[in-house]
Amino acid sequence: MEQNENSLPQTLQEKPPKRGVSIPVIIALIAGISAIICMSIFSNGIVNYKKYSSSSGITVTGSASCDFESDLIVWRGSFSSYGSTPKRAYQSIKDSAEVIRKYLVDNGISEDELSFSSVSISQRWVTEYNDDGKRTGEHLAGYDLYQSVTVTSEDVDKVDAISRDITELIESNIEFESDSPEYYYTKLDELKLNLIEQATDNAMARMEIIADGTDASLSKLLSANLGVFQITAQNSNSEYSYGGAFDTSSRDKTATITVKLNYAVD
Repeated sequence: MEQNENSLPQTLQEKPPKRGVSIPVIIALIAGISAIICMSIFSNGIVNYKKYSSSSGITVTGSASCDFESDLIVWRGSFSSYGSTPKRAYQSIKDSAEVIRKYLVDNGISEDELSFSSVSISQRWVTEYNDDGKRTGEHLAGYDLYQSVTVTSEDVDKVDAISRDITELIESNIEFESDSPEYYYTKLDELKLNLIEQATDNAMARMEIIADGTDASLSKLLSANLGVFQITAQNSNSEYSYGGAFDTSSRDKTATITVKLNYAVD
């Protein structure tokens, strides 16, 4: 008797084939794993950024200053002469320049320390008025000539004394105007380097104190910034300038510099 296919025992029936993991599921798995890896990398990046960002860690500012005395002086003076004609005016200022040169040389200034500027000239006009006080015109009355002299010397005491006493020149009927001396230091670059080193050492000392007090461990230097130099008069209330101060009016000066360090911590 023929048996119906449907009546065969369950064990003899053909089983359906097993299917593998579908492609959409594989893609979803890959995407999920990739997202986890990316998040891990991103998280590590944030940690490292926070750890080594210049806005984190410990930031300190060290400073250093020193007093010093100027070793170079620059003194300037100016004088003028008048003449009714250019020739007379030039002769007059030439005579004045010679008197000034002799005065300075006699007081110990060498020719190498002297420098005379070129002569400038201007016309002197006189305005004319009538009896009613009305302006009627003007006429050329003569010529005014101007010249300056500069003394540059490393003998600060000598030039300082001369600049404070020009009585002899005034008594010679010379219209001489003396400017205040300017004081400089010829070893300023060396001084600056020493101050930078001292300011850096000071910043590191402060950094270590803060780290010890907070149980932090310094990792690596993130940034270092050098402040501007401030050169002011000693024992004065001179204010610091944003762009740096450079005093030339005082013989005795004080130089100051700052260094800012930023370290990452563990």
